[in-house]
Amino acid sequence: MFVRFRCVRHVAAAVSMCVVAGCGFVSESASGADQQITVGTTSAPSTLDPAASWDGSWELFRNVYQTLLSYPAGASEPEPDAARCAFTDESMRTYSCTLKEGLRFSDGDALDASAVKHSIDRIVRINVPGGPKGLLGSLDRVETRGERTVVFHLGQSDATFPFVLATPAMSIVDPREYPADALRTEQEVTGSGPYALAAYEEGRRARLVRNGHYRGRAQRKNDEVTIRYFQDSASMVQALHDREIDVTYRGLAAEDVIALQSNDPDDGVQLVEGAGTEISYLVFNPEDRWARKAAVRRAVAQVIDRSALAHKVYKDTVDPLYSMIPSGLPGHTTGYFDDFGEPDADRAADLLAAAGIVEPVPLELWFTTDRYGSLTEPAFREIESQLEESGLFEVTLKSRAWKTYEAGYRRGEYPVFGRGWFPDFPDPENFIAPFVGERNALGTPYPVPEITSVLLPRSRREADRSAVVADFERAQQILVDDARLLPLWQGRQYVAASEEISGSERSLDPSTVMLLWELRRKTSW
Repeated sequence: MFVRFRCVRHVAAAVSMCVVAGCGFVSESASGADQQITVGTTSAPSTLDPAASWDGSWELFRNVYQTLLSYPAGASEPEPDAARCAFTDESMRTYSCTLKEGLRFSDGDALDASAVKHSIDRIVRINVPGGPKGLLGSLDRVETRGERTVVFHLGQSDATFPFVLATPAMSIVDPREYPADALRTEQEVTGSGPYALAAYEEGRRARLVRNGHYRGRAQRKNDEVTIRYFQDSASMVQALHDREIDVTYRGLAAEDVIALQSNDPDDGVQLVEGAGTEISYLVFNPEDRWARKAAVRRAVAQVIDRSALAHKVYKDTVDPLYSMIPSGLPGHTTGYFDDFGEPDADRAADLLAAAGIVEPVPLELWFTTDRYGSLTEPAFREIESQLEESGLFEVTLKSRAWKTYEAGYRRGEYPVFGRGWFPDFPDPENFIAPFVGERNALGTPYPVPEITSVLLPRSRREADRSAVVADFERAQQILVDDARLLPLWQGRQYVAASEEISGSERSLDPSTVMLLWELRRKTSW
């Protein structure tokens, strides 16, 4: 998952509004039949069961399920939702949560401590490949004390555990509807979130209505939301112009953003731009004959022109990125720029020559065709062009659809390949830990003992996340020196909405998941 930050404490709130259409004088409607809103996105859920999802399905989950902690609009640290929680020991290994009284699921069943334990335990027990169990690496066991208290016993200190509990992966489900050892097969949701799922057509639409049993922090400003799932940005934007939808969420292509920025003011569409922490990067396979050579990796890093990539391909809707931790988070650096400076083919040639490499290096570069937007292929063709124009590389560009692409990189098939990352939670740990160690999100072992055995464990003992800056700056420098992960760009978040809709600027949480309850329809001019 991905986002971008100017200031971490203002991730959700520091959203600047670019009003493409002229603003009239409007009043906010109260509630009623006119408070139905339709949202468009290109990110359809892969599942309705939280135990199976570590992907864009979270966008729906946040609105129909509830978590113990969550992020209210404008917050960057988890706050109480279904429960009040705190560490009860100085070692950060015992985390206790006390549920609110009277919580119920959308079907009226009681939500108690046993339901929370059931929800977390089944994630671990089912252990879906590529599923959210990977977020629970520090968890040892879950204990209930009475009907309202849940205690999480951790196998190691982990100050980021509250962030994990705030992710939609840790959604609380009804034990009567969700088996302990298998995924739910019905296309239905029984949660305790702000909305109930009234109807669902896979890949097409989801209809959400107010959950009458909801007791949480969300203040719903509408009565009903329909989510429509589109195959591409162009058709989604056309539906917005045709008033078939009121808001677009994830999936706006750069060309559509540019068009909306210069839109006719009379068209009645506004564009909201927000900071994000989505990142794009290259991965070098240590098993490949050429990618395993540090001189080759560093030469690529010396040639890549991130500014040209952001400007020529993405039309400045993304920003050049020089560290794996994006701007706005503790530990962000500009390490690659500090060490390599501006793109320089002569310096890259010197790096290769010092390693005895004098002939053009053959590189096989892979990307996926259907995961990170329509500009992925043009972006990789630009990278191919930059490398070949240096005269130092002979690039073979290859691609696959995501399902086969993911299986391929997990098998170690690709010498160099592109990936993207949306954060699970807004902490620098989530841009380092998933990519290092013998088992990581990339499928290629990356042992970095100083990071995995010293820096990460030490940072996890620190509740004040601003105090971990030095550890993550050091981790960044280790990654820059090794150059096995090469950051390319950091994204921005865009929401396009009808001028009749307010609340867009407050509707994104720190992981850029849309809080649908913040959207409101204006009434009179």
